Amino acid sequence: MGFLSNLFGPSAPMITAEEINEKLKFGKRPLILDVRQPDEFRTGHINGAKLIPLNELHRRIDELPKGREIICICATGNRSTSASKILMKEGFTVFNAQGGMFAWRRAKLPIQK
Repeated sequence: MGFLSNLFGPSAPMITAEEINEKLKFGKRPLILDVRQPDEFRTGHINGAKLIPLNELHRRIDELPKGREIICICATGNRSTSASKILMKEGFTVFNAQGGMFAWRRAKLPIQK
């Protein structure tokens, strides 16, 4: 394990916007956990996403299902990296959305408002 992994913990596997879309269409229906702020969420999010801002995650972690795959997403991937590390430490099966909602929009995938 590298220095940063020892310091901050291992990173969750990355998943692309296209891979998320495929999982949502044909997979086990992972929970999309949006860790942005409510005003960001209102500008557009993935249909069915659960909003828990990163700064509330520790106190609201019991709202998340342990037996279900979770994909963390934010605007660009920074906050979701932190969220996914928190969830990994708590024993969740978690992925981090590479590029966040920016990548989702760039891929022209559907957005809910």
